Amino acid sequence: MYSVKEAFYSLQGEGGQAGRASVFCRFAGCNLWSGREADRVSAACRFCDTDFRGTDGQNGGRFADAETLAEHLVGLWEGAPDGSRPQVIFTGGEPLLQLDDALIAAMHDREFDVAVETNGTLAAPAGIDWLCVSPKGDVPLVQTRGDELKLVHPQPEAPPERFTGLDFRHFFLQPMDTSPLGETRDTMAATVAYCLANPRWRLSLQTHKIAGID
Repeated sequence: MYSVKEAFYSLQGEGGQAGRASVFCRFAGCNLWSGREADRVSAACRFCDTDFRGTDGQNGGRFADAETLAEHLVGLWEGAPDGSRPQVIFTGGEPLLQLDDALIAAMHDREFDVAVETNGTLAAPAGIDWLCVSPKGDVPLVQTRGDELKLVHPQPEAPPERFTGLDFRHFFLQPMDTSPLGETRDTMAATVAYCLANPRWRLSLQTHKIAGID
């Protein structure tokens, strides 16, 4: 059984695949925050801006098996058959609480690339085509290799220097959006300055918000 908060067709807004048309599948649930505002201040991840509770979002629901969910996701693809390979992005919450070999295989059988954005606290199954790890606070990483490491910045407990020795092809810093806890800091300036001083890191912007894309 898979619990999906929402699923939709849009453009990837962040990181190394920004601008690519994809089907997004947001799984319900996370292991670093309950999703309840009352629990935010004590959560391991306190700055999340995503609603991942329940299955009541757009095209959300509960799906009995991998084949059923794969068919649902394929049906959301709106791209023309222009020779490009379609992509599904599994996100959350924390997608690796639910994503498994069966669902990856079902999407590959339907000729989809499989991308994942995870907090890195769980080991990723084999077969993922693009793996993005986005560390949160001082939580230890289990997944220490992948295609991109995308660090929301600044996080006092997660300085970029902590991650530069890991086995990732790309390193991105993304300015923290307005803090839900009310802290005020110029995150854009801090992020740009760090990337200028440390060229291994590249600036990632939430281009879907800039462009007004859902």
